[in-house]
Amino acid sequence: MKSLFLFLTFFLTITTISSQPLGWQDKIKWSFKIEKIDDSHANIVATAKLLEGWHIFSVNHDPEKADYTGVPTTFSIQSNKDFKVIGKLKDGKKAKVLKDDLGTQLYFEGTGVFKQEIEVLSEKTFKIPFSYSFQICDDAGCIFPPEQDATVEVSGFKPVVTENSSSADTVVENEDKSTKVETVAEPIEEKPADPVKKDSNMVIFIAGFLAGLVALLTPCMFPMIPMTVTFFTKQSKTRSEGIFKALIYGASIVLIYVTFGLIFTAATGPLGLNDLSTNVWMNLVFFSIFVLFAFSFLGAFEIQLPSSWVNKMDQQADRGGLLGIFFMAFTLGLVSFSCTGPIIGSLLVEAATSGSYLTPAIGMTGFSLALAIPFTLFAIFPGWLNSLPQSGGWLNSVKVVLGLLELALALKFLSAVDLAYHWNLLSREWFVAIWFVLFLIMGIYLLGKIRFAHDSPVEKLSVPRFMFALFALTFAVYLYQGMLGAPLKLIDGIAPPRTHSEDNFRFVNGGLETGIAKDSITDRFIAEMHPVGDGSILVFHDLAVAKEYAKAKNLPILLDFTGHACQNCRKMESTVWTSSEIRPILQTKLVIASLYCDDKTPLPAGEVRYSEAIGGKIKTVGNKWAEYQIVEYKSFQQPLYVMIDAEGNDLTKGIAYTPNIQEYKNFLTKGIKAFQSKK
Repeated sequence: MKSLFLFLTFFLTITTISSQPLGWQDKIKWSFKIEKIDDSHANIVATAKLLEGWHIFSVNHDPEKADYTGVPTTFSIQSNKDFKVIGKLKDGKKAKVLKDDLGTQLYFEGTGVFKQEIEVLSEKTFKIPFSYSFQICDDAGCIFPPEQDATVEVSGFKPVVTENSSSADTVVENEDKSTKVETVAEPIEEKPADPVKKDSNMVIFIAGFLAGLVALLTPCMFPMIPMTVTFFTKQSKTRSEGIFKALIYGASIVLIYVTFGLIFTAATGPLGLNDLSTNVWMNLVFFSIFVLFAFSFLGAFEIQLPSSWVNKMDQQADRGGLLGIFFMAFTLGLVSFSCTGPIIGSLLVEAATSGSYLTPAIGMTGFSLALAIPFTLFAIFPGWLNSLPQSGGWLNSVKVVLGLLELALALKFLSAVDLAYHWNLLSREWFVAIWFVLFLIMGIYLLGKIRFAHDSPVEKLSVPRFMFALFALTFAVYLYQGMLGAPLKLIDGIAPPRTHSEDNFRFVNGGLETGIAKDSITDRFIAEMHPVGDGSILVFHDLAVAKEYAKAKNLPILLDFTGHACQNCRKMESTVWTSSEIRPILQTKLVIASLYCDDKTPLPAGEVRYSEAIGGKIKTVGNKWAEYQIVEYKSFQQPLYVMIDAEGNDLTKGIAYTPNIQEYKNFLTKGIKAFQSKK
């Protein structure tokens, strides 16, 4: 009943929160009208009324100039048989000019007016749909809302219709510097605008559920399943008690993820969970917890609650049992943040663009249910463990194996910090070597050749024990090959990438051919290129430098939004990128900009600023790229791949983790064709 009450209270709270404005709608109000010039010409007039203290930027505001700050107001209008766009979008009044330490700003306070001239080609009444984007700022910071849609109605015109009046459709877009008018061909691919019509709640729920199933198979979530089974093995004396506790465990997972996940992301912004996954102190805490549990399993000491706590729990046995189950679920949520953080962050971005916090609440309910159901089923049916002897040497053997596994998994958290902060303490060689020794010890231990203090002699080797020993020893041999430069695809995303080794494995392979042409252009940029995958693919970490190089080489750019703690990113680099079909394309036909959204390198003091998109200050290189991904692509999922040209125009829609090589090749080919068609 208490769990049900908590659920009802939570959803009532979320419903209340969802009715509150998200922070920009009350700062600016837009209105649109048609201003007649003559019988066949008119202006679409957009008027923005701003709250006192806020300002909006002129269409002439040029963000490409080094000393200009802020984003210009832009409109996107497509001509059709009823009207044609004439010229560029213009300011409806003179903009103010401000020059300070931050740079130059062209802006409007109080009221901003913008005009777009059109030629009317029809006498009938019709509507003109269009989209617009803008940025508003005050002294504390800026807000960049998602692209908006609007319509205006045209009537009362008597144009002179000629044969050429309904010429080919044109598109006007005031983008960055100026409005562009160009003939519309059949588009190969274009960046999708933020949809006004949001997906139904059922679609959001299903998407969240599928995302949860994917998260369940990640390296930091899947190993928790056997630990959960072990936890419930000794907790249930009857089947009905086991089912009840398992259901409470599943409900706790849902409650924790929906409640704490949503509150945390709402409070810290979409980067909060990502920062947690690479936060030095939190990862060191996780590392210490895993090592502590490992030593306990190995018999160094027993973790016990204070006797006063035990006595109190004995007096309130039922309550104590439920609390234990709840905290077991809470631990699961904590140690899985590095895998689930980007997904939960994306749900918050969806909330920011939809105007309601109820949407991610529904998505996160589906997400947490996908995690809770398998764990609950494993907890309900632990019969195969209950059928084993209640005590004896086998139980201590299980604890020892779990202890060795926890020591191995503890390195993952230490590696995440090492990569994000560029400490270079735990290279791939050291990581793999420690794993090799741990699994070698595990195999020898299971064969009965090593005994710990509380172990009984292994008089007979059972078939299951032998098979586990065989697996551990075989896996150890597999890991040994990795120390010599083998890919080790089974632990991609857990171990540091191959390029995070002491010499990029040049000792054993002499350095792989990168395919980069040796010319004067490459010579100028080679110092900015970094190896990924197996070291044969070079990428830029600075988008501005990548654009400059791509322009000089006349090549498209592959935007790679990635992270040091992103397991799927490493899998893509080591399997898809290095495949025989993809590698030549990445090496010779495009430029790669790998933008690490969790990089902890501090930005220069002059670049530190507040960002509405991430709900905090842009202080690190990772913050900068995270904001760019959120603002431009309304997503905070890694990996995310987008093809662009050197001017930043999108050539394809973004795609996420795509292990299918042919599908990924089609994506790259489509972007290259789109780039070539623009030449």
